[in-house]
Amino acid sequence: MRIAYFSETFLPRIDGIVNTTCYLLDHLEQRQISSVLFAPAGGPARYGNTPIIGFKGYSAPFYPEMTLVPPFVDVETHLDAFQPDLIHVLGPFSFGIAGLRYARRRKIPLVASYHTDVTGYMTEWSLNIFRHSFAADILHPPMWAFLRWMHNHAGLNLCPSSVTKKQLARKGFNNLKVWTRGVDTQRFNPARRSRSWRSRLSRGKAESTLLVYVGRLSREKRVHWLHPIVKALPGVRLAIVGDGPYRHRLETLFADTATTFTGYLQGSELADAYACADIFVFPSANETLGNVVLEAMSSGLPVVAPRSGGVLDNVSDGKTGLLFDREKQSALVDAVRTLVRDELYAHRLGRAGRAQAEQQSWSHVLNGLLTDYEDLIGRCHGHRRAWRSAA
Repeated sequence: MRIAYFSETFLPRIDGIVNTTCYLLDHLEQRQISSVLFAPAGGPARYGNTPIIGFKGYSAPFYPEMTLVPPFVDVETHLDAFQPDLIHVLGPFSFGIAGLRYARRRKIPLVASYHTDVTGYMTEWSLNIFRHSFAADILHPPMWAFLRWMHNHAGLNLCPSSVTKKQLARKGFNNLKVWTRGVDTQRFNPARRSRSWRSRLSRGKAESTLLVYVGRLSREKRVHWLHPIVKALPGVRLAIVGDGPYRHRLETLFADTATTFTGYLQGSELADAYACADIFVFPSANETLGNVVLEAMSSGLPVVAPRSGGVLDNVSDGKTGLLFDREKQSALVDAVRTLVRDELYAHRLGRAGRAQAEQQSWSHVLNGLLTDYEDLIGRCHGHRRAWRSAA
């Protein structure tokens, strides 16, 4: 099986799509499956056994950190040389259209995966720019129409959660299936808890309750919602792990609190940061899944998250974490206060989350994806043979 991937984002950028893609390419190398990845220029020439073909892009006007590669760049020469059996476009928006067009012309099976709640983020961007959601309200219908047009060319549309699958079905998307995410339970493990990391992230106050947030620092992630928690709960410390366009504003906002900004962390450092904390706080309400939630659960942390989006597939209220009303900032503060005051309850939720994460290995998840690829290729070849016989 030979697979060509198109992604709107890749290294050196770090986000959920990139992390998932890296795990996927690692798995393909282990299974000795040939692949090629088309992505914005600026990243590595190879990842494992997969060559990365980069194309120049331009900063998105509504989100400068996002690089948009035009959909009409010439990918045919590379694809004709590679001869893919299947094309998978990850989060198609602009560059993914190039893969879609090639798949249609060559009658190659096409898989599309939906990763980002674009319309939900549009509302947050609109609020940030105009202090009102009217711009997003106007743009939502044509954006949904555009996304539906792209995805409905695919023989298989993969959704990261059952919540997202239901949302897309209501919007008229076809051929939907849940492709959940795995977690590396050996790396993200409560056994990595260390006094030194705890002291580093709590500014030397290792005995204090330590909250941690991991993710991009951008408006739509609502990291600013965490500020009232640290103000309302004396003695609580907060570590914010990640980077992004909103970091400077957040550092200014949190300057009067016991908050540590680490920037991006990866590998063992990221795993250590999770493990040394007590509670994982996740205010973002527009997540199609939330990979960091799984990593936190695997690290033995109770999760506090909104009652919305893909996190509902993993966080069970009162069992692996606490869910709060997505529009009530005070409810977030109350949920964290509950866990800070009841350490035994928090530990019980964290242990249950770890037990659940142990059932979601990347190997199991990605082997299932490869089976889906094979099934789609088989169906498409069967259709071709039937068409040829009829002719």
